[in-house]
Amino acid sequence: MLQRSKQLIDKYALYVPKTGSFPKGFEVGYTASGVKKNGSLDLGVILNTNKSRPSTAAAVFTTNKFKAAPVLTSKKVLETARGKNINAIVVNSGCANSVTGDLGMKDAQVMIDLVNDKIGQKNSTLVMSTGVIGQRLQMDKISTGINKIFGEEKFGSDFNSWLNVAKSICTTDTFPKLVTSRFKLPSGTEYTLTGMAKGAGMICPNMATLLGFIVTDLPIESKALQKMLTFATTRSFNCISVDGDMSTNDTICMLANGAIDTKEINEDSKDFEQVKLQVTEFAQRLAQLVVRDGEGSTKFVTVNVKNALHFEDAKIIAESISNSMLVKTALYGQDANWGRILCAIGYAKLNDLKSLDVNKINVSFIATDNSEPRELKLVANGVPQLEIDETRASEILALNDLEVSVDLGTGDQAAQFWTCDLSHEYVTINGDYRS
Repeated sequence: MLQRSKQLIDKYALYVPKTGSFPKGFEVGYTASGVKKNGSLDLGVILNTNKSRPSTAAAVFTTNKFKAAPVLTSKKVLETARGKNINAIVVNSGCANSVTGDLGMKDAQVMIDLVNDKIGQKNSTLVMSTGVIGQRLQMDKISTGINKIFGEEKFGSDFNSWLNVAKSICTTDTFPKLVTSRFKLPSGTEYTLTGMAKGAGMICPNMATLLGFIVTDLPIESKALQKMLTFATTRSFNCISVDGDMSTNDTICMLANGAIDTKEINEDSKDFEQVKLQVTEFAQRLAQLVVRDGEGSTKFVTVNVKNALHFEDAKIIAESISNSMLVKTALYGQDANWGRILCAIGYAKLNDLKSLDVNKINVSFIATDNSEPRELKLVANGVPQLEIDETRASEILALNDLEVSVDLGTGDQAAQFWTCDLSHEYVTINGDYRS
């Protein structure tokens, strides 16, 4: 595990150079409040300091029936504010504040009130928590930590500050997940997206324990921002699976503070579609880091379903394959058991039965390195290949990165899911998570 973690940190953890730029007008603070037993960073605040124009916010939350207190509280804040003038996010790790009843709701509100008081604004803060379910927050430590962040420990906007906030939201993660990128619009306007995420287990969001934050200095109208984030989440954070479990706390949030001096983007703007696609591509990069850090995983697997009748059904099939425990264990064992893939396709609950024609389906393993042949056909036009090159199959399945390709042959729509294998170590990690 340690060797794998170092390899992941070296290769995937930080998609940002130490001299990389971050969105204008945002500062972050962090501390070790003592909620985590090991004394690690466990509390962070993201703060918009730009006062030149109103900020906007959007979020997509878990559809789990047992929604955590911070999820319910943040939803209420966003609805009351109508997605406007949200200038802070406070997040803790080590305790999810989930299934904690009315007391948990009060604790989440106290966290919000503390930050609102510090910034001198009402209804301007979102709260998020992650960690063990069913335990109350240690509010004495949380309150002291918030006071420290706004006092002696102050805020920063440099690389180390952003990195430490990314660390403060980790639980079983083996590395912090931080991405930042600059984008250019046809007008020449440049803007920045910075994102953080946490998650390594209990990952199979359906947000129509994963947290994600994206901030930008581009001015975006609140309804347009929500539409962008929903579109992006459907094609990124809702397309990843580690173990098929949906958390009670899953939340993806986006803030746009408009620190870039340009016209605000709305749904009618000529740049709306381009920004939406840029946010989607960015969200996919961030979401993929969660899968790469999957608990106990040894492989990053892209499930690519193409030529489908509908996008929704392509996604359902990709998800069914990605969540299959039998597929995931076969990937871990480097077993070219394509029957498990077909089985997962066959029981997928499609919206339109015409999306799947068993006589047209093609299934392949795809190598992601430079080795040849890149594609190994397993099923062609519904017919299993009688003489599969088992040696080549083993070579592809031994790769850290590989692709499962499914061509349905019923349309022109496509969807991708990102998943990982399931190993013995996953059981070890989750067998003693609370200890």
